[in-house]
Parts: sequence; C-alpha cells; structure tokens
Amino acid sequence: MTVTAEGPLPRTAYDVAVVGAGVVGCAIARELARHPRLRITLVEAQDDVGQGTSKANTAILHTGFDATPGTLEARLVRDGHRRLSVFAAESGIPVERVGALLVAWDEEQRAALPRLAEKAEHNAYTDTRLLSVAELYAREPHLGPGALGALHVPGESVICPWTTTLAYATQAVHAGVDLHLNAAVEQAAREGHGHRLTTTRGILHTRYLVNAAGLHADTLDRRLGHEDLTVTPRRGQLLVYDTFARPLVRHILLPVPTALGKGVLVAPTVHGNVLLGPTAEDLDDKRATHSTAEGLALLRDKGRHILPALLDEEVTAVYAGLRAATEHDDYRITVHSEQAYVTVGGIRSTGLTASLAIAAHVTGLLADAGLDPGPVKELEPVTMPHLGAALPRPCEQPERVAADPEYGTLVCHCERVSRGEIRDALASTVPPRTLEGLRRRTRARAGRCQGFHCGAAVRELFERGLDERERP
Repeated sequence: MTVTAEGPLPRTAYDVAVVGAGVVGCAIARELARHPRLRITLVEAQDDVGQGTSKANTAILHTGFDATPGTLEARLVRDGHRRLSVFAAESGIPVERVGALLVAWDEEQRAALPRLAEKAEHNAYTDTRLLSVAELYAREPHLGPGALGALHVPGESVICPWTTTLAYATQAVHAGVDLHLNAAVEQAAREGHGHRLTTTRGILHTRYLVNAAGLHADTLDRRLGHEDLTVTPRRGQLLVYDTFARPLVRHILLPVPTALGKGVLVAPTVHGNVLLGPTAEDLDDKRATHSTAEGLALLRDKGRHILPALLDEEVTAVYAGLRAATEHDDYRITVHSEQAYVTVGGIRSTGLTASLAIAAHVTGLLADAGLDPGPVKELEPVTMPHLGAALPRPCEQPERVAADPEYGTLVCHCERVSRGEIRDALASTVPPRTLEGLRRRTRARAGRCQGFHCGAAVRELFERGLDERERP
C-alpha cells in the first residue's frame, strides 16, 4: 500500500486508474480493491482525499424517495442508501436517523405533497406520511409561522461526509491501492492497449481508466475525444450554526423541490451543529468556492422564514461548495469499451449516498469493457474515529483515558479533541497534510472559537507530527 504526495510516479503500469479522490472516486477504488489480482491507483489533483465537492455538501444520507423514478440515479441512491447504512454501522461512521419534513408554505406546495408521496412509492419507499398543521408544529415547535402541512420521511438521515470518504480511502489503501496526491492530470491519450496520463508529478500508465474527476470530468472526457457531458459548477453556500442552536430543530427541514434542486434546507448535523443552505448559483469558474454577501443574505432571509429563532444563534462557520451540474437530468455514467474507459459524471448532491452503489455499477461496466477482475476477497474492516455528538468522545471514556492518558489531555476544548486523537490522525493510513485536513479528521479548530484558543497548540502538534513522519 502506498500514499504519495510528491516525487515521480511509478513506471510500471496499473490495471485501473481512478482519477479523482472524492467520495465517489474513493468508493470506486475501494470496490476495485476487493479484487486482489488487480493493480489499482487513485489519482488526485489536490493534497488530500475529499477536497472538492465531497467536503462541502449537506451531509444527508438520502432514501431516494424524491428521485425521478426509473432513472439510474434513483436506482443507485436506493441501493447506495442500503449499502452505506451497513458500511457506516460497521466502520463507526456517525449517522443519525432524524427523518425529514418537506414543509409546504403555500397551497401549491401543499397540493404537491401527495404527489411526492406517490413518487416515493414508485421509488420503493413506502414510509412517508402526510402531516397536518398541528402535527407539524408538534414535531417542530420552533418552525416559522404560516406552514400548511408537511410530508414526513422518517428514513432520511444525517451522516459525516468527511469520515465516509476517508474510510473508503483507508480501506482501499489497506487493500493495496496506490493513492497519488498532488497529481493533477494535464493530458490523457490512448497508448497501445491502455492510457498514458501526463500529471503534474510525471507520467502514469494504465490499462483501464475511470474518470471520477467531478467538476473536471468534462475536461478529461474531451481529452479522450468525447463530449458525454458539460459540467456547470453550481455553487452552494452554507451557514453553520453553533451547537447551542441544535435544540431548535429535530428533523431535516426540506422545501418542496424545484427544477434547480432541493432548495434551502435547515438540518442538524452529526457534529451537533445546524446547517442552513445551500444556495444554487450556476457559475463559469470551477474555482469559485468563496462565499458572497448576497448569498449569505439570501440564506438568512430563508432561514428567518423557516426557523426564525435560528437567526439569533451564533454562526461558527461559512463555507461554499461547487456541485457538478450538467445538462442531463440523471447521472452520466458511460462506458466506452473500445477505449477501456468509463466516465462517471453528473453526480450531484446524492453522490455521497449513492457512492458504494456507483462503485459496484462502475466495476460491472469495466468488466463489460473487457476487464477480468479475478477473484473477490473481502476487505479488512476499518474502524474510523467517531466524530459525532451522539456518542462520548475519547476524553469522556474513562477506560480509554486510563489506558492512554493522551486521550485525556484536551487541545481543542470547543470540540473536545485530545492530543491522542491528533496523534492518531497524524499516524493514520491516509494522514492529513494540512491543518484543514486535520480538522476534517478530528474536528480540531472546528468549534465556536474556530481555533482562536487552540490554534497555536494544534499547529505545534501538527508540525511536530509532520517532522516525525518525514524523519528517516
């Protein structure tokens, strides 16, 4: 197993190269790693896994109740929900089944609720229930005035997106996948019976190629002579409210969907915060992950209508992510057998949920294109650090602290992160290379002070850990 972030790439050819280490790319690499005869590489342009869309989504584990029936997305989200629910339970990924409420604010929206319930049944989800105004406000007493009813979807859950991506990557690397970071693909060309990828770290050769490059999937697609899709970056800005806001909301509060997406929602997180967002802004710039005054003002206006008391709470973070919107109304997963190439594009906000099902589907397409994956070997289980608020953190577990006092020494008091957790993250299979990567693995500096009090101590531990890792 290898994780590299600098130096030349290996000269020997791989059987399959997966370009893009977001949640979908990591899931595909993990699925391929179940076939030990294959030599697999996961190639990522940035310095960590999950650095693109995967780190800036609404962190919902969808049932697929509102997907368009009969689409590939509907099938894979439904299958993915089942697969990821099992994997999360096995791997320690925090999940909370809080359920969702689609809230109707006018007569047109209320009239749409029975149709959404019928749509859910077409998607094999039969647990929805229409709620009266009285039932709605009994469930959500802090909801803004004027709601006319809701559709209850009890199976909707919230999940930790960072831990999910990292778990896939960790299991893949354990099983022998080579993860190459800081290796942006600049050129791609057919060469004999395979592909020649020119990256910022040199040349890489592979027999089969999977394009899971997210926002840049269309760029790689065109380099291989195809126009399967055109990606339009759709920016979603979000506000993260402090944990003191958590008692204000009990469910994921969804609007009735529109053509632009699921709209602005209010949702609890597994980390104990409350999310408000996202916006939906179609842009030309695939690097425009900054927030805007206009976008944040829009969110506050929406939030004031949905949950007025939320606006009195403290905002601990603001972030924006770019979703890979395309001209298609469905996932765009296409196999080009003659080129030994699969495009995995147009994976929108449901990609986190569908990731394991997408991986199985893509592996099947590669086999259809001629790849002989060989025998299957079950992967070694992986146990991830539990970052959720529903369970005690290591510092709150007396037996663990007694066995290793480093878990009892707090560094980040807001998020109750100990020296032991930071040490473990720095020594992990896929370690962080930046303070932001450490934050996603431990939540250090993610609390209400945003590192004001612990920043220097966290940085010192991080830099010391880097020195020890690089020492011969």
